[in-house]
Formats: sequence, structure tokens, C-alpha cells
Amino acid sequence: MRIDIGTHTDVGRVRTNNEDSFRLVPELNLFVLSDGMGGEAHGEVASSMAVETVATHCVEASNNRSAPFFGEPRPDLSEKTNRLASAVRLANRKVYESALGDPRRRGMGATILAAWLDAQRLSLAHVGDSRAYLLRVGTLEQLTSDHSLVAEQVRRGLLTPQQAENSEMQSVLIRALGTHEEVEIDADEHLLRDGETLLLCSDGLPRMVTDPEIASTLLTHGEAQAAAERLVALANDYGGEDNVTVVVLRVVLGSNGWRTRLRRWSQGLRASPGPASSPGGH
Repeated sequence: MRIDIGTHTDVGRVRTNNEDSFRLVPELNLFVLSDGMGGEAHGEVASSMAVETVATHCVEASNNRSAPFFGEPRPDLSEKTNRLASAVRLANRKVYESALGDPRRRGMGATILAAWLDAQRLSLAHVGDSRAYLLRVGTLEQLTSDHSLVAEQVRRGLLTPQQAENSEMQSVLIRALGTHEEVEIDADEHLLRDGETLLLCSDGLPRMVTDPEIASTLLTHGEAQAAAERLVALANDYGGEDNVTVVVLRVVLGSNGWRTRLRRWSQGLRASPGPASSPGGH
């Protein structure tokens, strides 16, 4: 398997500092993204601590498979997915204890989104509203569910998706790293097909750019780095109201990779559909 990787982050047009962080471990096909909160530099501290903790825990576990898990592993998930969940629990503990031990950091927290690719299996673990998308056969699917107040209200039928998009409460999270001693983690797995594209992003992207525009950008920009830079540019063109970070991953499992699929789609031809992934999003 080969992965074409593109990354880009930007402070945006309104904020004065970038509280997003990301960490790549290409040799393990491990990718981690976090969006901090807490004001001043504290959000940046929380997000940096989160991505470094997750990456370090997974690297250490890869070198020592007997390394302890934090929390109880789920029998229905693979070792890598359980390891991601373990890493997120450890990150939550570190951010929480840091905030508890320093009055200046009280209230700081972060989202976390971690993806670990093992051949065709994608392991995901997340807390908060940073998102994972999969571009499959020209269709963009959200793999993660936002842990935000408005998303929960949409799930309960209290708000329409359009009302949620216009709500001033979009940034209010109901789950985040570091705000409580324990945190509930969403962890699941998906099967990847040759030529598909995985997108990890902070909420600064979907708040500014629609899903159809995201899909179109991924389809029309062949190189992952070009796609990442264009997505961030679009978010800024539309106002850049928040920090924005994207990680674009083009998956190539065989000889007929994403270039062939993109060319077929650009010619209006239909590629053969793959098996459906596990349900996600909302």
C-alpha cells in the first residue's frame, strides 16, 4: 500500500493564533489531528499535547506489543483500533491533569481525530467535532459524528441541518479531551478500496466549505498536497472564521490507483462500486 499525503494548516482570517495541531507518523500510516480550545495559547498547548501523546503511545506500542492498554479493549475491534482508543484515553488524562495542575490552563481542552491504516483496514478514534471523510466512487461520506451541541440537537430532531449550520452554538462541544477525568471515545473501523481518499480536518473547513465543494476539490486536484492547499484556501476565501487544518490521504493498494479513477470520473464514467463502509456521520 502506498499513501499520497497532503497537509496544510492556517490560522484563518479572524483568529490571531492557530490552536490546531497535527502529527504524522508515515512509517506506521498513523495520522493525528487536534483542534484546541481554552483561549490565549492554552488551546494550542492542549492540541499539541493531544497529538504528541497519541502518536507516542502508538509508536511505543508498535515497538512493544505487550505495552499496557488504557481502558478495556473492545473484543469487536482490532488491536490497532483498541490501541488508538487507549492512546486517546491517555491523551485525555494528560490534558486534564495539565489543566488541573495549572490555574492558567483551567478550561483548556481539545478535539482529537486519529486514523491508523493497516492494509485495507482503517482504524478511527475521535472525540469532538474534527471530522473524517471518505471519498468513495465520487461520493463524499462523513465517517465521524460531531460531538457538538447542535449536532446532537439535529440527531434528536430538535434542529434541522440548515438551522444547525446557522446556529451561533456550532462551536459548543458536548465531548472534548481534557474537560473531564474520563471521556467517551468513538472508535470504529472501515474497509478501504484502491483509489479512495481519506480526509481529516478541523471544523474550520466544514464550517466554511460545503460537502459538495470539498468533494469537487478532492476530485479535481490529483496530488494530495494540492488538494489540501486548495481546501484551506477555499475556507479562507469564504471568510476563514476559524483555524483550518486538513490532512488528505490518497490510498493506492494496487497498480490502478487514484489517478485512473479520477480520470474516469472526469470523463463522466462510473467506476465499479466497492463494499459499503461502516455507517458514520449524521
